[in-house]
Amino acid sequence: MDKKIMDYDVVIIGGGAAGLTAAIYCGRARLKTLVIEKSLLGGLATYTNEIENYPGFPEPLNGLDLMKLFEQQAKRFGTEIKLTDVKGIKQLPDHTFMVETFRVDYHAKSVIIATGGKPRLTGAANEENFLYDKGISFCATCDAAYYTDKEVMVIGSGDAAIEEAMFLTKFASRVHVSVIHDEGVMDANKVAQERAMANEKLHLIWNTMVAEFRGEERLNCVVLRHTKTNELIEVPVDGCFLFIGYIPNTEIFKGLVDMTRQGYILTDERMETNIEGLFAAGDVREKGLRQVATCVGDGAIAGVSAEKYIAENEYLDTRVFQNKLPVIAYVWNPTDTTCRELLPALDEIGRIYKDRISIVKIDAYKSAHMVERICDKTQAAPPAIVVLKDSAVQGIYRDCLSLEALQKIAEEFLCGARSLEC
Repeated sequence: MDKKIMDYDVVIIGGGAAGLTAAIYCGRARLKTLVIEKSLLGGLATYTNEIENYPGFPEPLNGLDLMKLFEQQAKRFGTEIKLTDVKGIKQLPDHTFMVETFRVDYHAKSVIIATGGKPRLTGAANEENFLYDKGISFCATCDAAYYTDKEVMVIGSGDAAIEEAMFLTKFASRVHVSVIHDEGVMDANKVAQERAMANEKLHLIWNTMVAEFRGEERLNCVVLRHTKTNELIEVPVDGCFLFIGYIPNTEIFKGLVDMTRQGYILTDERMETNIEGLFAAGDVREKGLRQVATCVGDGAIAGVSAEKYIAENEYLDTRVFQNKLPVIAYVWNPTDTTCRELLPALDEIGRIYKDRISIVKIDAYKSAHMVERICDKTQAAPPAIVVLKDSAVQGIYRDCLSLEALQKIAEEFLCGARSLEC
């Protein structure tokens, strides 16, 4: 059975903070935008009970509530949302993209990858037997109430681990925290550390890491190994929460985009990957800090970059590649005096050869991508005249540019000449 095909301007893979922010910017730019999320909109932020460092909210904020606001705002600008799993991305011969799902192939002019990460596992013995509903969890907000008046363990000492452990103390009778570092050393911020040390319901177990998970149908014991003495410490618990970092969700993109050895996608400052028109934003990309605030910044940049990429391509397709007239493209930099001085001569050429030659101006300062699409940008450094016919470059001229030279270029080009000696 043939798959259904649907067309969009932008398809965003991932509905976390970065993906929804990108959707807000794309939707506001009047682009037909689709967000594809395979599970829960909001991403990992929804697992956080209290976010205290998101600008504009002086009081602690529930992560799920914040992400619902993101979703509402994206929908207000016309964003469509589909809950399904993406199987892969292909770049088509016309430089557009196809995002494959089980039932539908979505065609898009640009794609933004914002698939975030997934919780890292400990690798300890029997771990796979107790994941999720059998005792090992990754979301205190989701599961804390279940452990009311019970004992639980938290693995990790970063911001997420300590803050979620603090939240769990509101429900559990005792919260054990396995910390791999020496006593008094944690990876969390100082405020979180101070609160943890002062909380009587928190039991910090220093210099330990998980050796084994034990239980029958459900987890009932975590065995810790002391990192210095190798002593095994059995801790009876009703549940365990892992907060030891994340792994990027990039498996389906391997071989398509450049990545680090850890699987994070490499981008430039515009969030563009090594493939034009394919962007990445949020925790999925290589960067120094992974927080909701940085994901929002990434998403905003990716959304604006995708909009600009589409607009530039549409301009080139309409004015240059699909133009039935010969094209004289003026590559210029508005900040350069020499470039500005040539504008009146170019306008005069446009008047003289009206209906015979199409004059196109390309701002190399703002739109380096457009220069790269029509020719080698090193050969067309501004000011430069690029002559095209039937989408093919016929000549590039950088010297002796004046009204007389431009007129000679136009005349010889119309007569079939291929080059000009100045």
